[in-house]
Amino acid sequence: MKANYITATAILLITFSSIAAVPDYKQQIQIDADNLSSIKEDVLTYRNNVIITQGSMKMTADLLEIDASAGKGNEVYLATGQPVKYSQRMEDGKLVTAEAKSMRYEPSTRILTLSGDAELAQSGSVVQASTIRYNVEKQQLNADSNKTKRVTTIFTPEEKDNP
Repeated sequence: MKANYITATAILLITFSSIAAVPDYKQQIQIDADNLSSIKEDVLTYRNNVIITQGSMKMTADLLEIDASAGKGNEVYLATGQPVKYSQRMEDGKLVTAEAKSMRYEPSTRILTLSGDAELAQSGSVVQASTIRYNVEKQQLNADSNKTKRVTTIFTPEEKDNP
């Protein structure tokens, strides 16, 4: 009886660790909104209080258009709002947050593009730019400026306890 209990416990622990190990980008995408309409065959439009989740990733927007004309697995999500907000809990437990006037997410490439007063915060640092391209899988970013907004990075020094 005790051996069965230990075996069952080990199986449960393995199952839970396997579930926890599934990356966000491999989990299903869920969309909640006040309104859904389909104007074109391959385009869905969600309006008002739009919430998109995929694992620990969460995006909130006023409007979301999903273009599925390139076929299953190649959808493009375009969110707009005042502002659109994004957050994701990384494997190490740290939180990445972002906001911009619009965000474009391509699940097939795992690229999130922030446009218009874009800001991304990660590990105590903040990047502000006209456009930020962020790979949610690799945690890599590329920021671009325009004539009115330069790329700005703010680093927060690590706090150390004084002896």
